[in-house]
Amino acid sequence: MEHAEERTVRVSTLELFFDLVFVFTITQLTGLLADEASWTGLAKVVLLLSIIWWMYDGYVWLTNAVALDVAGQRILLLGGMAGFLVMALAIPTTFGDGGLAFGLGYFAVVALHSWLYLRATSASEAEAIRGIVPYNLAAALMLVAAGIVKGDAQWVLIAAPALLIWFLPYFVRMAGFQVAASHFVERHGLVVIVALGESIVVLGVGAGGEEVGLELGVMAVLALALSAALWWTYFSHDEAVEEAMLAMPPAERPQVAVYLGYVHYFLLLGVVLVAAGLKKGIPDPFGGLDWETALVLPVGTAMFVAADTVTLRLLGVGFPRARVVGVVAVLATIPIGLLSAAVQVAAIAAILFAVLPYRVTTRR
Repeated sequence: MEHAEERTVRVSTLELFFDLVFVFTITQLTGLLADEASWTGLAKVVLLLSIIWWMYDGYVWLTNAVALDVAGQRILLLGGMAGFLVMALAIPTTFGDGGLAFGLGYFAVVALHSWLYLRATSASEAEAIRGIVPYNLAAALMLVAAGIVKGDAQWVLIAAPALLIWFLPYFVRMAGFQVAASHFVERHGLVVIVALGESIVVLGVGAGGEEVGLELGVMAVLALALSAALWWTYFSHDEAVEEAMLAMPPAERPQVAVYLGYVHYFLLLGVVLVAAGLKKGIPDPFGGLDWETALVLPVGTAMFVAADTVTLRLLGVGFPRARVVGVVAVLATIPIGLLSAAVQVAAIAAILFAVLPYRVTTRR
C-alpha cells in the first residue's frame, strides 16, 4: 500500500535540541520524588508532569505542522525552550517560593506556542487551535496565580489546570489538525529514548562521587540492564507503529494522536518512578529498600510496559499475552525489594528480557 507523502519526513536537530531541554524536567521530577518519597511527593510529580507534558506534546504537534526553516520561527521555538528551562529549574520549589517562576515560564511557553500555531500553520490548523488557545491561556494564568498564593489554594490552582488539560480534548474539536505520521512517531520515540538516557544520568548523581566498588558496579550494570529492557520494550515495534499510523485515514489521526499523547504521559511517569527508585537504591544496593522505593521500581516498570501495550492496542498492532504476564510478574517483585535493591532490579530486568523475544504483529 502506498501512503500519501508526508509534509515532514524526519525530526530536525532543532527539535532534538528542544527535547534535550524538555527532558531536564524529567531529571528534576525524578529528584523531587527521590527527595520526597511519599504520597505527597508523588502527587506533586503527577500534577507537574501532566501540566508540562501537555505543552511539550503541543510543541510536538506544532513542529509536526511547521517547517523550521524560517529564522523567526526558530527564534520563537528557542524562546519556548527557554520557558521550559525556567519551569524545570523551578520544579523543586514550585509548591513553595518557586511557584511564580514556574507559572511565568509556563505562560511564556503557551504564548509562544499559540502565536506560532496561529501565524505559521495552515488555515485549517490555525482555526483548530483557536478552540484550544483560550483554555491553555487560562491554565497558564491559574499557574501564575498559584505562584502568588500559598497553602491549599496553591494546590487547587495547580490541580485545576492539570484536570482541565486531561479533559480538554473531549469537548473541543480536533478536526482541522493534520498529523504527519512518520514525524509524529519518531518525535515521541526520541523523547522516550532521551528520557531513558536521563535515567542513566540519575545513577551518576545518586552515586555522588562514591568509590566504585563491587556493590556500586553491580548495581550500575543491573540498572543499565533495566533501562535497556525498557528501551527494547518500546523500540521493538517502532516500524509496526509507524506503518499502522501511516495506514490510518488522515482524518482519524488527530484523535488517535491525542490518545497516544496521554499514553506517553504514563510512559514518562513510569521512567520517573523507575529512575527515582534506582537513585534511592544506589547507596546500599545489597540492602533492603523502604517500602515506598520497593513499590515505585516495579510500579514504574509495569506502568511503562502497560502504556506501551496500550499504544499497540490503539493502533491495531497485535501484541503477545506474554506482556500481560510480564506486568503481573514485575509487580510480584515488590517483596524482593524489601530484602535487596539489586536483586529486585535484577529480577525486573530478567522478567522483561524473558518476554521481549515475543514479537508484535501488524493487523492493519
